[in-house]
Amino acid sequence: MIWELFSIVAPVFVCAGIGYSWSRLGFAYDIKLITQLVSYIGAPCLIFTTLVNVQGLTEQIGFMALASLAAITACFIIGGVILKIMRLPIRTYLAPIAFPNSGNMGLPLCLFAFGETGLALGIGFFAISATIQLVFGQWLFSGLPTPIPLLKAPIPYAVIAGAIFMTIEIEPPHFILNTTDLLGNFTIPLMMLTLGVSLARMRITKIKRTLSLAILRLLLGALVGFGIAEAFNFEGIERSVLIIQSMMPVAVFNYLFAQYYERDPEEVASLVVLSSAIGFTLLPLIVFLAK
Repeated sequence: MIWELFSIVAPVFVCAGIGYSWSRLGFAYDIKLITQLVSYIGAPCLIFTTLVNVQGLTEQIGFMALASLAAITACFIIGGVILKIMRLPIRTYLAPIAFPNSGNMGLPLCLFAFGETGLALGIGFFAISATIQLVFGQWLFSGLPTPIPLLKAPIPYAVIAGAIFMTIEIEPPHFILNTTDLLGNFTIPLMMLTLGVSLARMRITKIKRTLSLAILRLLLGALVGFGIAEAFNFEGIERSVLIIQSMMPVAVFNYLFAQYYERDPEEVASLVVLSSAIGFTLLPLIVFLAK
């Protein structure tokens, strides 16, 4: 069991560690460019290709998408209430509390722990989480009156297109499938490297408050993950993937949005660093509990 857990979490440590070391050694890495490539090309292609190629998991992925929607909604509600009690600004802290790092850290774990089936189910969670985060999560940071201007993000449309082909069980032309498969393959490695680079560049500030919120994200994710898994009667890989994805630390996207919209980026960065550090430490336990 110990060797199995090591085999699952080690690639995440190593790849993130390479990104961390790359940044600390002073090599160039354009996080904004890489994030745009992943968000606008890699992730949509990965989602589309996975949904199109998946066989026999249409129903499971559909339920996983619904479960992820329920999990994010629960985190929004509970997190919002707690932030109100703590008298902290909703627009700054709700998105970091609500959205787990289901992409950079969650997808690799699902892949290494459960193979292609785990990746497909993990993408079912990530697709919904990323869609809500890129639209409503970004809207919270932006201060815009409505999230409508943010609907240009391509991930929701990749989800819709992939779901259509998955449901009707018809393959798109091979040149489209080959192209999206080729482009989607760079997504997970770049996500892990970017996570490491991001952690190397961020700094911890106001440690007492950000540590409390980082722990809240992890505990809330665990509570919601196990609760939604029970509510949906998930078993086996479905249950494990939902719990793993729900228990991930604060998503790096939150820092990028906070920085772009100038909404306390230092504190959001501190949240990402602390929750990721704790999350990395607990990765073997998280996988063990999920499995």
